[in-house]
Amino acid sequence: MKAIISIILVAALAFGGWKFYEFYQKYKTDQDLKEQQDAAVTQVDPAQLAGMPQQWESQYKNSTNSGIKTWAAWMKLYAQRVGDPRRAWIELDYMVRISSDDPQEAKQIYSMVKDRITDTNSPVYPRLNQLSRTYE
Repeated sequence: MKAIISIILVAALAFGGWKFYEFYQKYKTDQDLKEQQDAAVTQVDPAQLAGMPQQWESQYKNSTNSGIKTWAAWMKLYAQRVGDPRRAWIELDYMVRISSDDPQEAKQIYSMVKDRITDTNSPVYPRLNQLSRTYE
């Protein structure tokens, strides 16, 4: 009887150890994936993203440095003619900038960008995921 109890106890400990190991591997994989996504966000150079003609870049930088009204005016004039992924990045920058003044508009912008950017391989996707905690 002692031998049977000992065998059951050892088997239960081995099973518990195995489950803990599986949990740890899943946790480690999730952490590695999160670090890769965060690194991808920091490694993206928005000016190098496709979708906006290079000659508009200086106008865009000037409008962002001149204030939110100038930036909004630039967005009205050019945003529809800029393609993704550059357009999505610009809209996310604008959204973050206005979020304290107009959180409803920021959430609308986030929703529109999220609806457009569905490809997980997009350079904007990691940033979109990172911002989801705040804007969903």
